[in-house]
Amino acid sequence: MIAETAKRVRENVQQVIVGKGDVIDLALVAVLCEGHILIEDVPGIGKTTLARSLAASLGCTFRRIQFTPDLLPSDVTGINFFNQKTQTFEFRPGPVMSQVVLADEINRATPRTQSALLEAMQEQQITIDGDTYRLPRPFLVLGTQNPIELEGTFPLPEAQVDRFLMRLSIGYPAESEEHEMLLRFERSDPLESLSAVTAPEELIAMQRRVRETRVEESVRGYIVDIVRATRTHADIELGVSPRGTLALYRCAQALAAIKDREYVLPDDVKLLAPYVLTHRIIISPTTRLRGRSLSEVLMDVIEKVPVPVETL
Repeated sequence: MIAETAKRVRENVQQVIVGKGDVIDLALVAVLCEGHILIEDVPGIGKTTLARSLAASLGCTFRRIQFTPDLLPSDVTGINFFNQKTQTFEFRPGPVMSQVVLADEINRATPRTQSALLEAMQEQQITIDGDTYRLPRPFLVLGTQNPIELEGTFPLPEAQVDRFLMRLSIGYPAESEEHEMLLRFERSDPLESLSAVTAPEELIAMQRRVRETRVEESVRGYIVDIVRATRTHADIELGVSPRGTLALYRCAQALAAIKDREYVLPDDVKLLAPYVLTHRIIISPTTRLRGRSLSEVLMDVIEKVPVPVETL
């Protein structure tokens, strides 16, 4: 059932997003794990379109927050205001009180405003003037960053980056896909007529079922070995946290379910590791000076960890 629903959502989103089936599947993995996504890519790639089409396909409410240096935490979470008619304080919810939230150019806001998302992302709740408000479920934050323009930005602290389940890059379309895009958007925007193919209630039920996906002891050990190897690698200054271990485990379960399997394979772990772990490590300054990237170092770690094999 999970695989069938994932296929319907993928095909529905691809009515708007040409190709990029792998990116859509990874976004679905995050949704099934109740996680959040950090999309780092250049402008015009389709980050906002992906978020809107995913929300529409899932039947979820959607809000977009444009992060700017003058954005206040209350602009994200909401405020308590005094209603002169009723002579009482009332809560006016902010855009974070939605099921799918696009935090556009999140690194342009001040650290104080960035931290306003921390409690929401981790605890699925916000606290204003001592009152706690639960966020709607399912709840997904898609944060975007522009890797080119660094002037006037505030890099996300490690504590907040670690809250994102995975970091993705959409990338430029292939030549044939770009031709298809022009034809598809020639007369109208397909996003305007996109309808839901599932419902939030069904999605929440799938999130519970995903956790029943079987992970054998050898595969579980493989996950732990990869994570622990990042903490002892010579080129890595700060390795993956235990939160990253759990994130990789949950993502592997979700990916297996999307592929219509009741068990996780080592290949699932190996495929997901770059998306789930790269943003959770910090390489040493010497390694950076040598021109090695985070992705290269992590792939080196993964290649050195023995893959479990089935014994006859």
